[in-house]
Amino acid sequence: MKYLYSIIALSIFWFVGCSPSEEESQQSVDLFNGTNLDGWQNFGGGKFYVEDGIIVGEAAPALPNSFLATEKMYDDFELEVEFKVHPLLNSGIQIRSSTYAEETTTVRWGGRFKEDGSRDTKDRVWEKGRFWGYQVEIDPTDRGWTGTLYEEGARGFLHTPDENKAPAGTFKAEDWNHFRIVAKGDHFQIWFNGVQTADVHDSDTATGYIALQLHGIGNNKEKIGQKVYWRNIKLTQ
Repeated sequence: MKYLYSIIALSIFWFVGCSPSEEESQQSVDLFNGTNLDGWQNFGGGKFYVEDGIIVGEAAPALPNSFLATEKMYDDFELEVEFKVHPLLNSGIQIRSSTYAEETTTVRWGGRFKEDGSRDTKDRVWEKGRFWGYQVEIDPTDRGWTGTLYEEGARGFLHTPDENKAPAGTFKAEDWNHFRIVAKGDHFQIWFNGVQTADVHDSDTATGYIALQLHGIGNNKEKIGQKVYWRNIKLTQ
């Protein structure tokens, strides 16, 4: 009987000891295969292509904001991505994003938060098919808003960007920068080059595409042909 108990105890120990932890059970995938844009789709018609194992977005006139989006939708995840952007351009990383199925009116926030926590608002109409959703801002200007959380095609900034931005010098001009983005339930956390820039709770959207933004430039001749680059796009669930 003692022998039997020993066997049972060892079996329980082996089962518990060998069961995968939550961290071990998570799976990481490269969203970009380094060769072509298989697994991605283009919303807006912008010029996206692969060059030397890097995704390139090249600015062109008279195009709207364009988005190279995953074909799959994702809810909770950790996303890491490296990016480089020309100083004249603006870009972003979309998460939990989609398109409007029909013409849609949303609230648009403006200005800073007031003392009571409210903000000025106005209504805005968005056309059918407009891409929208959470965006991690890429802003190479002196404002330094890179890493703040914005809602493209909807409310705008979800926190005050001037008060949540990384310290001056965090952004590497015309060099590679790094995002770590965590979305879990209604909780969003962002680290930009190792500095946390967002810790926001918002329950507007539970799932959607991950996408790379190429901002429209109107007819600005100086911006034509300028580029944004992305690489090492890794998703962990």
